[in-house]
Amino acid sequence: MAEKKIFVVFGATGNQGGSVINAILGDPKTADEFKIRGITRDPSKPNAKALAARGVECVAADINNKDQIKSAFDGAYAVFAMTNYWEKMDAELEIRQGKNIADLAKESGVQHLIWSSLLDINTLTNGKYPGVEHFDSKAAVERYIREIGVPATFFLPGFFMTNIPGDALRQLPPDNDWALALPMPPDTPIPCIDIVSDTGKFIKGILTHRESLLGKRVLASVAYYTPTEIVATFAELYPEAGKKAKFAQLPEDVYKDALAQAGMSEKAQEDLYQTMAFMYEFGYYGKAGLDESHAILDGKLTTLKEFFSTAKGFKGVQ
Repeated sequence: MAEKKIFVVFGATGNQGGSVINAILGDPKTADEFKIRGITRDPSKPNAKALAARGVECVAADINNKDQIKSAFDGAYAVFAMTNYWEKMDAELEIRQGKNIADLAKESGVQHLIWSSLLDINTLTNGKYPGVEHFDSKAAVERYIREIGVPATFFLPGFFMTNIPGDALRQLPPDNDWALALPMPPDTPIPCIDIVSDTGKFIKGILTHRESLLGKRVLASVAYYTPTEIVATFAELYPEAGKKAKFAQLPEDVYKDALAQAGMSEKAQEDLYQTMAFMYEFGYYGKAGLDESHAILDGKLTTLKEFFSTAKGFKGVQ
């Protein structure tokens, strides 16, 4: 039996990393081909111990520590790497973290780096929306990976479905009717993904189609949904609450004020507003289609209706 290839997964105990591990271990073919080395901050925690019981090699490594990352990359064939901009909201820090990963992947001879990336919105919009830092910082790392010649594929997740139930789509005063309130026109196409269930499906597809996907982007979304369609999906599943459900196109100041009331900084308000605003005119993925990215999958993706039907944010809704 051939020796298994080591696949390093960052954020092993988180939503995305956990989804990747479940997809690889859940398929007998990939489970036989890859040995997973999960990167976590604390291998002694219950979630990490549960992974270890499934055969995952859990390794403690701080993403800011190059020596620890280098050790984690020892003998690795492939790496799934992601960073969390929102943890510190520091674009330069995220770029530095990503560049360290890229440098060490090249130094360690990693044959397939899968980078969780996003488009450069400042470039896409010709400077109209220069404040979408959480996109642009990941795009800067993607450019660097290409520049230094690391064999890589770029995973671009869409809008997280988890951000809709009880958050973007919620009950609003004074009548507590359900409303989807966003600063965009009602026919804006939003590419959605169930990040917990479907991240791993895309990453498994990327791993198993390495040769044809090196240097390419995979647009990780099940479909484009407009705000009108999102509200209609809610109303179909929850007809009593859906009778008065609506979409509300918010002015910039009202949207930002709502974010401020939720405790978000002015920087975060601007980033999120520009994220919502650019989608209608330029497209989340630059108006690209999803068919090519879906072609690498061997499993069914989660639809918005399926996600809404079990969403915690809609628990108890009739």
